Amino acid sequence: MTLLPAQTAWLIPLYPLLASLLSLLWSPGLISRTGPRPCGYLNLLLGSLAFVHSAAALVALHSNSGAGSSAIYRPLTFGWTWLQTAGLRIGFDGLITEPALIAMTVITALHVLVQIYAIAYLEMDWGWPRFFGSLSFFEAGLCALVLTDSLFFSYVILELLTLGTYLIVGTWYNQPLVVKGARDAFLTKRIGDLILLAGVIALLPLTGTWNFQASRPGPPIRPTTSCRCLPASA
Repeated sequence: MTLLPAQTAWLIPLYPLLASLLSLLWSPGLISRTGPRPCGYLNLLLGSLAFVHSAAALVALHSNSGAGSSAIYRPLTFGWTWLQTAGLRIGFDGLITEPALIAMTVITALHVLVQIYAIAYLEMDWGWPRFFGSLSFFEAGLCALVLTDSLFFSYVILELLTLGTYLIVGTWYNQPLVVKGARDAFLTKRIGDLILLAGVIALLPLTGTWNFQASRPGPPIRPTTSCRCLPASA
């Protein structure tokens, strides 16, 4: 089986992200003419595509990894450089491994089930674009977090997931209790995020990289003792 689905697994987070961006097109004026339901169906369609791609990539990688251990010790990689200056490189580097594809398959499958349930549960609600857009944004963040090999971008994605949580919890913003709960959850997490950011920055001088699979090469190991073979006694 071809490895193309696995090699293009970096596209999986883009499906829900595109659905989240397209949800912004449902402005109040457009909703009054078409209703909110097309937005939910669009998010469900792109979420289903993400699930199908994840499952196909998992099957493709699993069927090819049976021939040897290269899929474990030499996984598929991808990356984009975001900033490179003065010896510092910050980029989004990713690893396409079997555990990552299993996690993404579970994530996308659960989001498809949640969206199917939400379509029926929110049948009379007009906040579909806000809810489904936030849900797809959260799904895209989870899939990207599974794929990333960079500690720095893991922190960035966690911040975006915090924003997604705030948007989902505060979907019904006309209820004061809901708004208070979303705000408290958002502000409480900021304390831990500051400590986490300090730790991320402090690790760079020690390791020389923010990538999980890379490490600073150490000095060459030189032999300190020698061995001589003595002739056997007669």
